[in-house]
Amino acid sequence: MADFEAYCAAPEGDVAVHICGVYDITNDIVTGVDTFFLLFAGALVFFMQAGFAMLCAGSVRAKNVKNIMLKNLLDACGGAIGFYTVGYGFAYGGSDRIGSTFIGDSYFGLREFDSWIGFFFQFAFAATAATIVAGTVAERCKMAAYLCYSIFLTGFVYPVVVHSMWSSNGFLSAFNNESLFRDIGVIDFAGSGVVHMTGGVTALIAAIVLGPRKGRFYDEDGNPLETPVTFQPHSVALQILGTFILWVGWYGFNPGSALVIANAGSAQVAALCTVTTTMGAAAGCISAMFTDSILEGMASGETSYDLTMAMNGALGGLVAVTAGCSVITPWAAILIGAVGGWAYIAMSKTLIALKIDDAVDAVPVHFANGMWGVIATGLFAKPELMDLAGYNSANPGLFYSEGGFDGQLLLVQICSVCWVFGWVAFTMTPFFMVLNAAGMFRVDALEEEVGLDISHHRGAAYDLTGPKKEDVDELMEVRASKHGKVEVPKEVAQAAEDADA
Repeated sequence: MADFEAYCAAPEGDVAVHICGVYDITNDIVTGVDTFFLLFAGALVFFMQAGFAMLCAGSVRAKNVKNIMLKNLLDACGGAIGFYTVGYGFAYGGSDRIGSTFIGDSYFGLREFDSWIGFFFQFAFAATAATIVAGTVAERCKMAAYLCYSIFLTGFVYPVVVHSMWSSNGFLSAFNNESLFRDIGVIDFAGSGVVHMTGGVTALIAAIVLGPRKGRFYDEDGNPLETPVTFQPHSVALQILGTFILWVGWYGFNPGSALVIANAGSAQVAALCTVTTTMGAAAGCISAMFTDSILEGMASGETSYDLTMAMNGALGGLVAVTAGCSVITPWAAILIGAVGGWAYIAMSKTLIALKIDDAVDAVPVHFANGMWGVIATGLFAKPELMDLAGYNSANPGLFYSEGGFDGQLLLVQICSVCWVFGWVAFTMTPFFMVLNAAGMFRVDALEEEVGLDISHHRGAAYDLTGPKKEDVDELMEVRASKHGKVEVPKEVAQAAEDADA
């Protein structure tokens, strides 16, 4: 390619000019197709913000809907500012240097940088990592604290994780020959660890420091409840809408991580990712829902089918296959997704046992399955698919090792899990503790009881006022004068009485 470019730099003769002209046009087309691919994939990833907003809004009580939706919006806005000013520079700055570095040191404010579509795609990922926490701390977290957290996570904490695994000179990167493990690096294709585990660990720490919602695990006197109170979601329809939007967004998240598509190899990688993504979600949904139903039947003799388990199981399966979606086969994706459903159930029940309140079960979905997804890649990464996706296939997944079990890749994957957990815990724990000590983290008890929509956002999300009773009576009298006696529907009469009250 380099010789051909030199040839075209100084063409001789009409034929040479024509050939080089075709070459330039072809390059322009390839660039355009690849740019549009990332634009489309990035837009799908950003659309996941709507999915998170709908899922969270449906999961909380009606008195906190405006609050949780504003927090989702601020994730995108705060994330954009934080990632633009310093985040992208910390993540990818200095990638042209040889050796390993801990953090990037250029491209701040996108100075001397012109790969605009690359920034947009990576920003969408950063915003996704930030918004994971919104549901966990719902119904009790102050708005100012949440905006501070969004900027800090996307501007510093998350970019360091990105640099370590995705930058060409990250110390765990599979694309750095001078990495910590030399000839082998972490395979986290679309971010089970980088994105989801980072957000999940942050959510876990926030939930511990913030404490549970009033009445969840303790009564008004502070005594532990025998059975934790389950706050019912106010709109299951919004929950399922959010789940499907997130699933659709994952088709930008995973296939889009191929970054280019205008060649046969990358196109095949992207296509494989769509299949493994689908299989992982389906298996996680079925696994979580039916396992929960079986456990219920064994405990009580009655069997029901929980929609929440089905939805979160699907999301857990999506998170689990995200790390290895480009290097695993569809059957492996089904197995990974199924185990992901079990991981979700196990972590969800563990949080309840430890009296850690996660309003939407974001920690089980993203932390537990982010960790499992990274580890599973160390088991199921197939050599041929690793080559196609640009990874070194000399050290494949444990189950594909030749001449005995070679656990080198698995060891690297486990090390990356420890690194993400350690780094996020090290940075976010003191951050949340300082906010809490300063009185900036949790809302007042009375404000929490009334609801954050009224106490913080100028009124409820829904207008539930009905017609006035006198207006209803007058309407009935008018109709009665024309058609005889007319009975007032019970629901209308009740609504009118409630409105007067």
